Amino acid sequence: MLFWHSHPETYQQHAQNNFIRDALAPFLKHEEEQQSTEIRVSPFHYVLCAATSPAVKLQEETLTYLNQGQSYEIRMLNRKLVEYTDISSKHIKSIVRVVFHDRRLQYTEHQQLEGWRWNRPGDRILDIDIPLSVGIIEPRAHPLQLNTIEFLWDPDKNASVFIQVNCISTEFTPRKHGGEKGVPFRIQIDTFAAGEHGEYTEHMLSASCQVKVFKPKGADRKLKTDREKIEKKSPQDRDKYQPSYKTTVLTECSPWPEAPSVNRTSNTPSPGYHSAHTSYSFPEENCSPDQQEELHLPSCSDHLLPSSSMQDTQQWLHSNRFSSFCRLFSGFSGSDLLKMSREDLIQICGAADGIRLFNAIKGRCIQPRLTVYVSQLQNRNQLHTKTAVYHALYLEDLTVLELTEKIANLYNVPSQQILCVYRQGPTGIHVLVSDEMVQNFTEESSFIISTMKDECNDGYHVVLK
Repeated sequence: MLFWHSHPETYQQHAQNNFIRDALAPFLKHEEEQQSTEIRVSPFHYVLCAATSPAVKLQEETLTYLNQGQSYEIRMLNRKLVEYTDISSKHIKSIVRVVFHDRRLQYTEHQQLEGWRWNRPGDRILDIDIPLSVGIIEPRAHPLQLNTIEFLWDPDKNASVFIQVNCISTEFTPRKHGGEKGVPFRIQIDTFAAGEHGEYTEHMLSASCQVKVFKPKGADRKLKTDREKIEKKSPQDRDKYQPSYKTTVLTECSPWPEAPSVNRTSNTPSPGYHSAHTSYSFPEENCSPDQQEELHLPSCSDHLLPSSSMQDTQQWLHSNRFSSFCRLFSGFSGSDLLKMSREDLIQICGAADGIRLFNAIKGRCIQPRLTVYVSQLQNRNQLHTKTAVYHALYLEDLTVLELTEKIANLYNVPSQQILCVYRQGPTGIHVLVSDEMVQNFTEESSFIISTMKDECNDGYHVVLK
């Protein structure tokens, strides 16, 4: 659990100009060239105090190497050095996240993080080093959101937060023969101002950068290796690569589509899924079809339709026993899921669940072992005619108990009231139906059902003709 300790303010107003210029020195020239073409420039700037790799080509995004568990400073700068007057509160909220850079891992992020939690019980992916941080208040880290922290700070002053990333990039790489290439992460900061009701919902700025995390001192060795590799190239080839900057400027990006708070009781998925999470309250899976219809829930036999909304899709997933993937597909409509191939679902959900979900989406119902048709006797002279209305009973277990329950459900009577089931035999005799007899029913047999009141109790005897 995180605790805030008061820390003396070290940023003096007369030193702010030098502070910002030192942090942004490698980028001021490039920024001045672009300012003339920018329509709106946010007054805030986020700078990660870690060197960028020189082995990145000019047109590619910068890449920064970090050591596992080491504290790195992120400076939150008001680069215009003017009072930010269009917010209603003195403080603003920033949310820092570590998420996957690759879209493939974003789709399976929940499973990846749960696996990491299982292997590292009690650890967090992202921590805040409070004693080193300056100018922030009310730091929070929800125990269920291992990759997210949040805090408040005064936009009229510069602030610094020191973060620690405790996972390494190779922890999310399939183990094969050793020496696997680690996956890149993103550090993203979303900043919000307080709205009319005091909640921090007014989006101000989002910025992120690409990082890779190594075991302790591994980032230093990797950076040294990259520099030596570039130095061996010819001057003409070196011009194709970016220089290594001492700090990393987070570039502006779209806001992470999550509610701006980690102080919640539910385990919300990381926004790597690119969808705002909606909480749904579902009834138990053993609800009857009538109860499901009353609650606007699809029954388990319903198919997913292209016109199904995101909420309908969530309900369909739950009612078909895919509740564990509701968060993963929280932003998917019926059309989105129907467009996914079998290979896509296997990659996202795993082999077993992916195949099961694909079959359910495509409406591949398991064929029953036996189908029989029954019609209720209306009068004593009723025969097997084409005008009689029959109902299909689908049997899987091929037992008398299953047949009894199917008949009871069809005519809305408690199965306990059906004492015995008979089949009319030669010369009108009543033969007690056994499991063996049910197993020898011919496929698509048809029967007329008649009932006899038991003389001793309120039960009934069912006769199949």
